[in-house]
Amino acid sequence: MKKIKLQDYSKSMGTLIDLSSMNDFLFEHHPDAINIPYQRFMLYYDRYLTKDKAYYITCSKGVHSARMVSMLEYFGYNVTQAVK
Repeated sequence: MKKIKLQDYSKSMGTLIDLSSMNDFLFEHHPDAINIPYQRFMLYYDRYLTKDKAYYITCSKGVHSARMVSMLEYFGYNVTQAVK
């Protein structure tokens, strides 16, 4: 699984997706992140992603982002976990 530190992310690298709940996202998030809560993303990831783009996945504790990155890599997506 590919990982980077969240502070090393830049918008030119790809799309940053934060899996935190809406409340956690409102409290704290990277300014370039889009919020898609974990449960919604887990069910509908194919609506949000294409295999020809790069995505960086983060969450408040790192557990959900690690699970999603592992699963999405298996399905052939270009994903990297962005850890805090």
